[in-house]
Amino acid sequence: MIVAGEPSGDAHGARLVNALREAAPAAELDFFGAASHRLREAGVEEIVNADDFSVVGLPEIARALPRFWRDFKKLRTAALERRPAAVVLVDFPDFNLKLAKSLKKQGLKIIYYISPQLWAWRKYRVRTISKYVDRLLAILPFEKKWYAEQGVSHVEYVGNPTVREVHSKLTKAEFCARHGLDPDRPIVSLLAGSRHKEIVRILPELLETAAVMTKRDPRLQFVAALAPTRRRAEYEAAYELALSRNGALANVGLTVVQNETFEALNASDAAAVTSGTATLETGLIGTPLAIVYKTSALNYRLLRPLIAVEHFGLINLIAGERLARELIQDDFTPRTLADELFRLLDPGRNGQMRARLREIADQLGHGGASRRAAEVILREIGFSTKETAGGDL
Repeated sequence: MIVAGEPSGDAHGARLVNALREAAPAAELDFFGAASHRLREAGVEEIVNADDFSVVGLPEIARALPRFWRDFKKLRTAALERRPAAVVLVDFPDFNLKLAKSLKKQGLKIIYYISPQLWAWRKYRVRTISKYVDRLLAILPFEKKWYAEQGVSHVEYVGNPTVREVHSKLTKAEFCARHGLDPDRPIVSLLAGSRHKEIVRILPELLETAAVMTKRDPRLQFVAALAPTRRRAEYEAAYELALSRNGALANVGLTVVQNETFEALNASDAAAVTSGTATLETGLIGTPLAIVYKTSALNYRLLRPLIAVEHFGLINLIAGERLARELIQDDFTPRTLADELFRLLDPGRNGQMRARLREIADQLGHGGASRRAAEVILREIGFSTKETAGGDL
């Protein structure tokens, strides 16, 4: 059984499913659980549709609770009826830690892939990990040591699954030719996030930033890279809102792409990236970036006191320094972001950040995380990857 609840978890989960099949080619592996489009493509039977699981903010979560409770019961029932060899929970801690507790009490083996960021906030959840998770697979290099300091030893660092998967399928010249961009003029990518609320609150600010920057330098070209889970209508609504605030947006050289985020970043001289997994992906590609985030004033007042880390951006946490500037909440305005992006377009600063990003990518290793995670899971359920006789798992 595999349960993922957000686009990044869905992608990591799908890679893991494929790696499990590759590691045990003679086994008859069946998968079921909570799946979005990538897990479904990987052959996971959908007990619960996870397409709309991803919500941010306490009020939004409160409104979604009835749906989460229904889905929780469906998954619990399916797990108890089928008794899978392992339940693999991928990130999504608000839901998955409760599921871990419930299913572990029923004697099922619980494997957690992609550690909840307890080092950032809600550290008390370590007790749940310690008691109800059989094996925790961490993807950040400092996590195993952090858990050991909390008295949790059943943690294995498998590497970061994004390292090998994050690459452009097109050269800059090919991407520019496909979308009518001039490779000799500066290109800036705008990444608004994968959640609907992020598109609503963040994308208009990014588009206004493009208008502010174009007024200062008409040579600039902008690429808005939409997450695979978002609809074009959401972009159009954000564009109309930004246009109503700043009519100069109509004069911006703006290209919209979907399912080409890595290609857009690879072709870009700089990027504005919503805080989340995308900051790490941008760093691995090597594009200098500014990190942005904005939620409702109520959410920010409620959640900010709970966050215990110095940096919001994942790439900054791994670097151990404020490598990329973070513009969060009231600090995130079109003018402040424009100023930072112009600084990143400076050749000297641009080159320095690219060099530092290469160092961080080397620190994360050179891939194979999904394969190592698959090997650990197979070992946990008593199946050797060297065996070829097969059998039902």
